[in-house]
Amino acid sequence: MPRPTAAQLAYGSCTVILSTLAMLLLSQTSSGAGIALIALAGLALGLLVALTVPLPGKRPSAVEQPAPREPVRASIPAPAPEPMRERAAS
Repeated sequence: MPRPTAAQLAYGSCTVILSTLAMLLLSQTSSGAGIALIALAGLALGLLVALTVPLPGKRPSAVEQPAPREPVRASIPAPAPEPMRERAAS
């Protein structure tokens, strides 16, 4: 498994802290079980965000690039011979 990038660590950590704080303030819970449940939900959300941050240098796999084409060789037909003109008798 590759190591997480700095962006993944930053986004995941910020998500854990901010979402846990927001859920604690909104729920106004004071029980230990409620706080533990909110902390676990914050960790799960932070992990989800960290794993969905795109890795540098990789393109999304949903967009497939077309296969490279072979160069087209232009074939120019030889010019048609001009009709022979007869000289006028003088």
